[in-house]
Amino acid sequence: MVILNYNGAHFLRQFLPGVLAHADGAQVVVADNASTDDSREVLQREFPAVQVLAFTENLGFCEGYNQALARLNYDFYVLLNSDVAVRPGWLPPLRQLLAQHPRAAAAQPKILAHANPTLLEYAGAGGGYLDALAYPFCRGRLFDTLETDRGQYDDPRPVAWASGACCLVRASAWRALGGFEPAFFAHMEEIDFCWRAQNAGYEVWYAGGASVVEHVGGGTLPKSNPRKTYLNFRNGLALLFKNTAPGELAPSLILRLLLDWVAGLRLLAAGNWPEARAVGRAHAAFFLRLGYWRRRRKLAAPRLLLSERAGTYAGSVVWAYFGQGKKRFADLSITAYPSAAGKTN
Repeated sequence: MVILNYNGAHFLRQFLPGVLAHADGAQVVVADNASTDDSREVLQREFPAVQVLAFTENLGFCEGYNQALARLNYDFYVLLNSDVAVRPGWLPPLRQLLAQHPRAAAAQPKILAHANPTLLEYAGAGGGYLDALAYPFCRGRLFDTLETDRGQYDDPRPVAWASGACCLVRASAWRALGGFEPAFFAHMEEIDFCWRAQNAGYEVWYAGGASVVEHVGGGTLPKSNPRKTYLNFRNGLALLFKNTAPGELAPSLILRLLLDWVAGLRLLAAGNWPEARAVGRAHAAFFLRLGYWRRRRKLAAPRLLLSERAGTYAGSVVWAYFGQGKKRFADLSITAYPSAAGKTN
């Protein structure tokens, strides 16, 4: 179980005791991304049983996990954010799910908002989905609208992606796929990993109500932040470019670019110049490294069509939400597409 930490001493003090109490025999490792607060002193003084991997620079979320997991020889890895509160019994259902589905590369629990556990949480909720243009959303969360958890998403099922806030990953799949995309640095790396997994014939699962955790969210960067906007828009384009099937790439990319610019213009109209500039910078950064992304696309070997991928909405979630006023997952009327292994989502 690996917790990637950057200046999160307060989260370690708050949540690590619960993680240790409910680790179910798993080794707990903290990979510290060259924190400048007292994280390492806190770990040494208050949690001596925890193994610490200390990096000399901030490697980001992607390369931080890549390097940490390369040093650990286990059959399964738990990727856990430092701002996650686990509940008793959360880990065995994830293990059982991967045992029951040998082609499952990753599985996530139900993720609730720590500040208000009656709500499903932004970065994971009831399992990750993608629309036709690779905009991510969740069962229980469309954009900033969070649904109240009434058990409506307690059923296990294949999904498009498992949240990087908390997920169990099969080590053999992690190694076969090369871990996270290092150029992403942070944001959408788990979506890219899971999409590559589906293209390679793996499945991705949501464990349902049998496994539940709570997530604070925004522990490293707040939700509204130009740096975060830049990473999300740049990585969103790269995600689409790397993984979309050849026959579907061109129209999807053109529409995605147009919708991104609409989002940028909305930010401008609202007077949010820093974030509007971040959208433009993100697009420029993507195209300046197009050669790199072409090489990464070749390695990813995209093959699955939209209709063949689990956890995929055939329409535009942007249009559904902003144009048609659909605020809940159930309003989307998502068709159950077959996954690569013949399951339904």
